[in-house]
Amino acid sequence: MNFIFRGIKRHIKKDFKQVPSDQKSKPYVGVFASIDENITFIKNTFSCSDDLIIKEFNVRNNRGILVFLNTMTDSDKIQNNILSPVLEANGDTLESVLKSKFLKSNNLIKAKEELLNGSCIIFFDRDQEFYRLEVAISKDRAVIEPNNEQVIKGSHEGFIENLLINLHLIRKSIRTPDLIMEHLSVGEHIQSKLTMVYMKDLANKEIIKEFKRRIDYISMDHIPSIGSLQELIEDSTWSPFPQILSTERVDRVIGHLNEGRVAIFMEGSPSCLLIPVTFFAFFHSPDDYNSRWMIGTFIRSMRLMSIAIAVNLPAIYIAVIGFHFEVLPDDLVLPVVSSIRNIPFPPLIEALVMELTIELIREAGVRLPARIGQTIGIVGGLVIGDAVVRAGLVSNTMIVVVAITAVAAYSIPSTEMSDAVRFLRFPLMILASTFGFVGIVFGFMFTLAHLCRLESFGTPYFAPWAPFRLKDIKDTFIRLPLWKFNTRPLDSNPKMLRKQSLSRGWKTNETNRE
Repeated sequence: MNFIFRGIKRHIKKDFKQVPSDQKSKPYVGVFASIDENITFIKNTFSCSDDLIIKEFNVRNNRGILVFLNTMTDSDKIQNNILSPVLEANGDTLESVLKSKFLKSNNLIKAKEELLNGSCIIFFDRDQEFYRLEVAISKDRAVIEPNNEQVIKGSHEGFIENLLINLHLIRKSIRTPDLIMEHLSVGEHIQSKLTMVYMKDLANKEIIKEFKRRIDYISMDHIPSIGSLQELIEDSTWSPFPQILSTERVDRVIGHLNEGRVAIFMEGSPSCLLIPVTFFAFFHSPDDYNSRWMIGTFIRSMRLMSIAIAVNLPAIYIAVIGFHFEVLPDDLVLPVVSSIRNIPFPPLIEALVMELTIELIREAGVRLPARIGQTIGIVGGLVIGDAVVRAGLVSNTMIVVVAITAVAAYSIPSTEMSDAVRFLRFPLMILASTFGFVGIVFGFMFTLAHLCRLESFGTPYFAPWAPFRLKDIKDTFIRLPLWKFNTRPLDSNPKMLRKQSLSRGWKTNETNRE
């Protein structure tokens, strides 16, 4: 299969050499001495847009203009913090009367960027610098728990679309000078703000350097979302498995930062990307660490077992009905035969129809309003399921198989991994209908080999099983007691491997006293 992907890549390869964005010269246009020339430049830049507001005023017989976009700025802030203090000043300097934080610059390209970010610009005649003041509209939603990553016990804080608030949530929880935040930008025509967050004493420098290198090679006009960024920087876009973990939970990000990973935030997105990660990280949940370790191990094992069920159960049904009826126990033969006797379709068509119907019901439930979506789920699950069985189009056994498969797929904490698991069952169903159990085994071996070959920013994707690391298994499909986590996992290549020492030393001292 890999030679097919290489052929496709060779076919669509562009005939020019990409140049990292940091090698391109940054635009610069100096501020004009004449205020009229500055007005003309700003108007031409924004094509005289109706939301571009230019107000003139005089301060000590010096002509000035205030420029802002009324769709991005707060009019009350402009009036109270800028216009009123400036017009009422009695011989004081501009810097002393302004109530908003300001910066000076002499680059008109920078002025354009600041206007688009919600700032206002002040020009004065015969002054080749401008003042930039922050007056953006603050319309942020409350910090609440993400709907798609809810937990029973633990923190209920989630990220929102405001980058500064997201960074505040991280800094508030990790109060150490070793927490580093680096601001980046991506996009040729419309730039998007990125922030890379990591622990200076833990994060591997090679991973940070590799992420910056991949960002530098992005030459798109605009990156619309963090999902688009994820696709541009992940190692293999041909794989159905996500190689970058996306989360909206604050506590989950903090846990990964303390293991030496790097978090990526983007302005306007409530999701955070974590690199590098392994296959098993997508099955972890904060509830695993907030409950007793035996319960956490049991629940996590159930999640991993759900992968095998969601991927293989429909394929096993098709293989048994079509090729291997003899594997059924004697007590099950008659019930199964009676349920499929009058079905006019082969097992593959029967399974495909029901699985695609489940996917359509799920998609309809997501797109429709919440109240209607719940109704669609009830109608699809009860009415349609009962109707197709009564009509003799699908067997009762197939309904049970589809129901168990759907429940298993939706038990995975990560939406992206759940999507990958649901997708994989369709190729396996085709293999099972063609080769029976042999096709299922071949599909499983191919998937396992693919997982072993994948990498996430240089980290083996299927670690700690490939390569095998016994010490790191303590937090994969099982979750040992926290006092056993003496070292950090090797997959993130942390600078400092030691995590703790004798966290239950009090128990030893207590025994010695006795």
